[in-house]
Amino acid sequence: MQTLRSAPVPLLLILCACTPLQTFAAPPKLHTVTLGPAKKVPYTPPASESPSSGDPTLKVRPLFVDSRQREWTTGDAHDVTDRSFTIRRALRINDRLPDESADRWVWQPGPWLLVDRTTGHIAALHLPDFDPMVSEVSWFRDYAAYCGVATTAKGGLFAVVAQISTRKPIVHKQIGPWPQPDRSAAPCQPATWQRQPMRATLQLTGGTPMTFDVVGTTSLIEEGDSEDP
Repeated sequence: MQTLRSAPVPLLLILCACTPLQTFAAPPKLHTVTLGPAKKVPYTPPASESPSSGDPTLKVRPLFVDSRQREWTTGDAHDVTDRSFTIRRALRINDRLPDESADRWVWQPGPWLLVDRTTGHIAALHLPDFDPMVSEVSWFRDYAAYCGVATTAKGGLFAVVAQISTRKPIVHKQIGPWPQPDRSAAPCQPATWQRQPMRATLQLTGGTPMTFDVVGTTSLIEEGDSEDP
């Protein structure tokens, strides 16, 4: 008489089907975001035909994600949350004219970046009317206050308060013409902030301070943990 035995394969398939998928999922990858040591590089503002005194420099620092350099940065970082910060990008641009044979590399400040320490993701911030050579951003939470240059036909110098992750600025008021008669001085003083009630104060150089109420709540700007850079 032949003895029949049940095959173990169907039972194994049933056990696998009942096992939660999370058991086999790989753990999220942890990233390390660091800023390297600062160094000084030659820098001449485009508005100046020649340095007024000495040889001006720009202080730059490399931005590393998992020990791999991703960007050059300049200035101080601003912590938006406990895992996200903003910092300004430093650009190295080829300034060679078409009739010149050799490359001419120059440094200049660039746009602001938003960096997530958990995912290692780096995103360029598109701040309204931000001009790298004019706008000096003052941060509070996820709000940026600065003087911007309008790209419309009429142009003009504007007081701007913008919030990360929103396209329309909270404050956008023309405060002067552009370009300014005196190009040797900064057109605006750095903005100052007040917490309660939330207010930003901007001032044209040599002008009267202007204070703007800021109404809004901090938006969700952080991404999930599943994205790798």
